[in-house]
Amino acid sequence: MSKSIFERLKNGESVAFDDPEYSKIHEAVKETKKLTVLLNQSDDSQEIRRLLSEITGTKIEESTTVFTPFYTNFGKHISIGKNVFINHACSFLDLGGITIEDDVLIASCVNIVSESHPTNTKDRKTLTVGRVHIKRNAWIGANATIMAGLTIGENSIVAAGAVVTKDVPKNTIVGGVPAKIIKSIL
Repeated sequence: MSKSIFERLKNGESVAFDDPEYSKIHEAVKETKKLTVLLNQSDDSQEIRRLLSEITGTKIEESTTVFTPFYTNFGKHISIGKNVFINHACSFLDLGGITIEDDVLIASCVNIVSESHPTNTKDRKTLTVGRVHIKRNAWIGANATIMAGLTIGENSIVAAGAVVTKDVPKNTIVGGVPAKIIKSIL
């Protein structure tokens, strides 16, 4: 039994643009866009959680707050824990998977990107993926970008404007472009 394109992506497999199932991505994104428009027109926290639950296919807990606008291309590979705060204008590209554990704070304009493309020009029209995992009690500063395949350790802080290209150890502050360790914290 062969895996669907979404199962392959969630498992970290690359998919070429000419893959026979690639059009299913476009169909899924179109459906997610419809729900995202409704989500971003709402100012009711309960309705926002309900619509985001529909987008992700999992229940978004009452203790979680998401300010709109919020953007995602697929949504079904996003997992959001309890007591999470996501501020305005965040964008989550989740075909490779995004896991946000409990008690995480995400400031405005944060980009979490679980998708990329090869640097080799002949293979560029291939979607590569890597799960992003943000562990418990992390804080992601405004306008930070977290690239595919990375883990942000428990209690860590990603400074505003940072571009994270490597895993962040637990209890650490990182900042800069590319992000580097600034110091350890308790």
